Amino acid sequence: MHGTPKGLVFAIYYPVLAAIGVPANLAVIVILSRGRCGLSRCITYYLISMAVMDLLLIITAVILNRIAAIYFPLTFLSITPLCSLHIALIYAMIAGSVWLTVAFTFDRFVAICSQKLKIKYCTKKTAARVIGTVSMLTFLKHTFLYFIYEPLYVINNVPWFCGIKLIFYMSSAWAAYDWILVILTPCLPFILILLLNALTVRHILAANGARRRLRAHSNGENRSDTEMEKRRKSIILLFAISGSFILLYFLYFVTILYNRIAYFASSNSSESTFILEENGYMLQFLSSCINPFIYAGTQGKFRQELKNGVKYPLNLIVKLVKSCKQ
Repeated sequence: MHGTPKGLVFAIYYPVLAAIGVPANLAVIVILSRGRCGLSRCITYYLISMAVMDLLLIITAVILNRIAAIYFPLTFLSITPLCSLHIALIYAMIAGSVWLTVAFTFDRFVAICSQKLKIKYCTKKTAARVIGTVSMLTFLKHTFLYFIYEPLYVINNVPWFCGIKLIFYMSSAWAAYDWILVILTPCLPFILILLLNALTVRHILAANGARRRLRAHSNGENRSDTEMEKRRKSIILLFAISGSFILLYFLYFVTILYNRIAYFASSNSSESTFILEENGYMLQFLSSCINPFIYAGTQGKFRQELKNGVKYPLNLIVKLVKSCKQ
């Protein structure tokens, strides 16, 4: 596989992605857990949960699936029970990451657009409940995927690799379950995030216009608006996270629609379908390590904590070298 251009791209891309994504998400979890970034506990809970899910997705999908298949094609993970469990976990992690992004987007939509509901909904207790519910339902929903696979080979009574059972294509119950999964991830989240962001933008534009008119009438146009400054960083963070999700998941969304609708119109599209799917997965997995860079780019206190974290081991090394010279 390494000899082909596509294989070489995969062999380079996924290790680089893992090398960046794992430490980046670990840094997010550690820094945000310290609570020194000036973010509310509600926002912090959502961002930590998204980082944890993205970290698990990189480990299960990128390291144990993509990288292992490229460099170690035959391991104990290829045994059918583990292979089936692994695939189910990958899809559960993807769905969990997607729906936590939706939950965060809805939380910020409420905080920006409804001050009355914000008091009751945008709390750390509600955030913890939402995160727990989303995670539990996501994993329960994907447990059925474990049962759709059968061994491709049986060698010395050991089942190897995973092939989809024929009944999966023939049973109406499995067909309905498959469509439910497709609708819930990524179709519905994609639409919800677009809708919530459109409503948020409309509210912000209306509120800004009203606020400017009020300020011009009462205090003068040049007076600073502390309330708007306070909300600005939260709005930038929301649009950066949801915007990157939309951009990086768009090809995956198109791939799902193509496979479900347009694929049947052509019998010679296997190569183009494979390229479309793999490019969609590559961007989808990239989404799992892009949020740390968004936090660093939009949150000054997060950048400072990150710098302090990088300087700490360097300072220890410097002190150790100085003590050894004395």
